[in-house]
Amino acid sequence: MESSASFNAPWSKSLKFMTGVFAVILAGIALIGIFTASETALEGAVSMTAIPLAILLISALFTIRGYVLTKNTLIIRRLVWNTRLDLTGLISAEAKPKAMSKSIRTFGNGGLFCFAGAFHNKALGSYRAFVTDTSRTVVLKFANRTVVVSPDKPEEFVTQIKNFRKI
Repeated sequence: MESSASFNAPWSKSLKFMTGVFAVILAGIALIGIFTASETALEGAVSMTAIPLAILLISALFTIRGYVLTKNTLIIRRLVWNTRLDLTGLISAEAKPKAMSKSIRTFGNGGLFCFAGAFHNKALGSYRAFVTDTSRTVVLKFANRTVVVSPDKPEEFVTQIKNFRKI
Protein backbone atom coordinates (compact mmCIF):
# COMPACT_ATOMS: atom_id res chain seq x y z
CA MET A 1 0.00 0.00 0.00
CA GLU A 2 1.21 3.48 -0.89
CA SER A 3 2.02 5.73 2.06
CA SER A 4 0.10 8.96 2.54
CA ALA A 5 -0.13 12.00 4.77
CA SER A 6 -3.37 13.76 5.70
CA PHE A 7 -3.83 17.45 6.44
CA ASN A 8 -6.87 19.40 7.56
CA ALA A 9 -8.17 22.49 5.78
CA PRO A 10 -8.97 24.99 8.54
CA TRP A 11 -11.17 27.98 7.74
CA SER A 12 -9.77 31.46 8.23
CA LYS A 13 -11.79 34.04 10.15
CA SER A 14 -12.48 35.89 6.90
CA LEU A 15 -13.84 32.75 5.22
CA LYS A 16 -16.09 32.04 8.21
CA PHE A 17 -17.33 35.64 8.16
CA MET A 18 -17.91 35.75 4.39
CA THR A 19 -19.66 32.38 4.35
CA GLY A 20 -21.87 33.41 7.28
CA VAL A 21 -22.83 36.74 5.70
CA PHE A 22 -23.55 35.26 2.27
CA ALA A 23 -25.50 32.34 3.78
CA VAL A 24 -27.68 34.76 5.76
CA ILE A 25 -28.25 36.93 2.68
CA LEU A 26 -29.14 33.96 0.46
CA ALA A 27 -31.40 32.41 3.10
CA GLY A 28 -33.01 35.82 3.67
CA ILE A 29 -33.77 36.22 -0.03
CA ALA A 30 -35.32 32.74 -0.05
CA LEU A 31 -37.44 33.54 3.02
CA ILE A 32 -38.65 36.79 1.46
CA GLY A 33 -39.61 34.77 -1.62
CA ILE A 34 -41.57 32.31 0.51
CA PHE A 35 -43.40 34.91 2.58
CA THR A 36 -44.20 37.27 -0.27
CA ALA A 37 -45.41 34.62 -2.68
CA SER A 38 -48.80 35.16 -4.20
CA GLU A 39 -50.64 33.11 -6.77
CA THR A 40 -50.29 35.86 -9.35
CA ALA A 41 -46.51 36.05 -8.98
CA LEU A 42 -45.82 32.42 -8.11
CA GLU A 43 -43.16 31.97 -10.80
CA GLY A 44 -41.10 34.90 -9.49
CA ALA A 45 -41.45 33.71 -5.91
CA VAL A 46 -40.28 30.21 -6.84
CA SER A 47 -37.24 31.70 -8.59
CA MET A 48 -36.56 33.99 -5.65
CA THR A 49 -36.63 30.98 -3.34
CA ALA A 50 -35.01 28.25 -5.45
CA ILE A 51 -32.08 30.16 -6.94
CA PRO A 52 -30.53 31.41 -3.66
CA LEU A 53 -30.99 28.02 -2.00
CA ALA A 54 -29.44 26.28 -5.04
CA ILE A 55 -26.44 28.63 -4.91
CA LEU A 56 -26.00 27.89 -1.21
CA LEU A 57 -26.32 24.11 -1.64
CA ILE A 58 -24.08 23.85 -4.70
CA SER A 59 -21.41 26.04 -3.09
CA ALA A 60 -21.52 23.92 0.08
CA LEU A 61 -20.79 20.81 -1.98
CA PHE A 62 -17.46 22.35 -3.03
CA THR A 63 -16.30 22.80 0.58
CA ILE A 64 -12.68 21.75 1.04
CA ARG A 65 -12.36 19.48 4.09
CA GLY A 66 -8.72 18.49 3.81
CA TYR A 67 -5.86 17.16 1.74
CA VAL A 68 -4.33 13.71 1.38
CA LEU A 69 -0.85 13.59 -0.05
CA THR A 70 0.57 10.46 -1.68
CA LYS A 71 3.70 10.00 -3.75
CA ASN A 72 1.92 10.69 -7.03
CA THR A 73 -1.32 12.43 -6.13
CA LEU A 74 -2.74 15.25 -4.07
CA ILE A 75 -6.31 14.43 -3.09
CA ILE A 76 -8.47 17.40 -2.17
CA ARG A 77 -11.26 16.13 0.07
CA ARG A 78 -14.55 17.84 -0.71
CA LEU A 79 -17.86 17.48 1.08
CA VAL A 80 -19.07 14.45 -0.94
CA TRP A 81 -16.26 13.71 -3.41
CA ASN A 82 -12.51 14.03 -3.89
CA THR A 83 -10.60 16.07 -6.47
CA ARG A 84 -7.37 14.39 -7.55
CA LEU A 85 -4.32 16.30 -8.77
CA ASP A 86 -1.54 14.37 -10.44
CA LEU A 87 1.81 15.45 -9.00
CA THR A 88 3.81 14.24 -11.99
CA GLY A 89 6.03 17.06 -13.16
CA LEU A 90 6.00 18.92 -9.84
CA ILE A 91 8.96 21.31 -9.88
CA SER A 92 8.66 22.96 -6.47
CA ALA A 93 6.55 23.20 -3.33
CA GLU A 94 6.85 26.26 -1.12
CA ALA A 95 4.99 27.37 2.00
CA LYS A 96 4.16 30.94 1.08
CA PRO A 97 1.74 32.68 3.45
CA LYS A 98 -0.67 35.03 1.71
CA ALA A 99 0.38 33.84 -1.76
CA MET A 100 -3.11 34.81 -2.97
CA SER A 101 -2.62 38.44 -1.96
CA LYS A 102 -3.84 40.93 -4.59
CA SER A 103 -5.36 38.14 -6.67
CA ILE A 104 -8.17 38.51 -9.14
CA ARG A 105 -10.64 35.64 -9.42
CA THR A 106 -11.04 34.79 -13.11
CA PHE A 107 -13.43 31.88 -12.55
CA GLY A 108 -14.62 30.16 -9.42
CA ASN A 109 -15.69 30.71 -5.84
CA GLY A 110 -14.30 33.70 -4.00
CA GLY A 111 -15.39 33.03 -0.43
CA LEU A 112 -18.57 30.97 -0.04
CA PHE A 113 -17.29 27.86 1.82
CA CYS A 114 -13.84 28.13 0.14
CA PHE A 115 -11.65 30.02 -2.30
CA ALA A 116 -11.49 27.71 -5.28
CA GLY A 117 -11.07 28.05 -9.01
CA ALA A 118 -8.92 30.10 -11.35
CA PHE A 119 -7.14 33.17 -10.00
CA HIS A 120 -4.40 35.53 -11.16
CA ASN A 121 -1.92 37.81 -9.45
CA LYS A 122 1.37 39.45 -10.38
CA ALA A 123 3.55 37.15 -8.26
CA LEU A 124 2.11 33.78 -9.38
CA GLY A 125 0.51 34.57 -12.72
CA SER A 126 -2.52 32.41 -13.44
CA TYR A 127 -3.11 29.65 -10.93
CA ARG A 128 -5.70 27.26 -9.57
CA ALA A 129 -6.68 27.53 -5.90
CA PHE A 130 -8.12 25.02 -3.42
CA VAL A 131 -7.91 27.21 -0.31
CA THR A 132 -9.71 27.76 3.00
CA ASP A 133 -7.14 29.94 4.76
CA THR A 134 -5.18 32.46 2.69
CA SER A 135 -2.57 32.88 5.45
CA ARG A 136 -1.49 29.19 5.30
CA THR A 137 -0.92 28.79 1.58
CA VAL A 138 1.42 26.40 -0.17
CA VAL A 139 2.37 27.03 -3.80
CA LEU A 140 2.89 23.98 -6.02
CA LYS A 141 4.71 24.83 -9.27
CA PHE A 142 4.58 22.64 -12.34
CA ALA A 143 6.09 23.37 -15.76
CA ASN A 144 2.75 24.51 -17.19
CA ARG A 145 0.58 25.32 -14.14
CA THR A 146 0.55 26.54 -10.57
CA VAL A 147 -1.71 25.26 -7.78
CA VAL A 148 -2.29 26.84 -4.37
CA VAL A 149 -3.61 24.89 -1.36
CA SER A 150 -3.93 25.67 2.36
CA PRO A 151 -3.18 22.72 4.64
CA ASP A 152 -3.27 23.23 8.41
CA LYS A 153 0.49 22.66 8.65
CA PRO A 154 2.06 24.24 5.55
CA GLU A 155 5.72 23.58 6.47
CA GLU A 156 5.00 19.93 7.30
CA PHE A 157 3.03 19.59 4.05
CA VAL A 158 6.00 20.92 2.06
CA THR A 159 8.43 18.61 3.89
CA GLN A 160 6.15 15.64 3.23
CA ILE A 161 5.70 16.43 -0.46
CA LYS A 162 9.46 16.87 -0.89
CA ASN A 163 10.07 13.51 0.80
CA PHE A 164 7.50 11.79 -1.43
CA ARG A 165 8.54 13.52 -4.66
CA LYS A 166 12.30 13.97 -4.03
CA ILE A 167 12.21 17.59 -5.27
